[in-house]
Amino acid sequence: MSHPQPFTPEEKLADAKEQLSLPPIVVICGSTRFMPEMTEADVRETEAGRIVVKPGCDMKSPHELWSDPVKAAELKLRLDDLHRAKIRLADEVFVVGDYIGDSTRAEIAYARSLGKPVRFTHPEVDPGV
Repeated sequence: MSHPQPFTPEEKLADAKEQLSLPPIVVICGSTRFMPEMTEADVRETEAGRIVVKPGCDMKSPHELWSDPVKAAELKLRLDDLHRAKIRLADEVFVVGDYIGDSTRAEIAYARSLGKPVRFTHPEVDPGV
């Protein structure tokens, strides 16, 4: 007699989202130089009925939380981990901007490794990773 395999964490999350009747969750990715565009994308995606998660800190803008270079480096690592968690939570990724840097390229590769669909405001910048 075979035993059913336990659900993977991803299957458990998908089941919970379905049981809760959650709308699709989209995570916005891209360089923080595009924060105004990300805010506009947030508005449009929300209006379309999606739950939106996006970067919460723009470390390119001055702020006391990252004014110390050592603390800023530690924070950057924590924020990168947090954003990967947002990607795992999301049903799809929406890349904003006409430039793809190393961090965004890594996020796209991570999302695709998880089988997440990836959309672009500027499809011509898709690195195809």
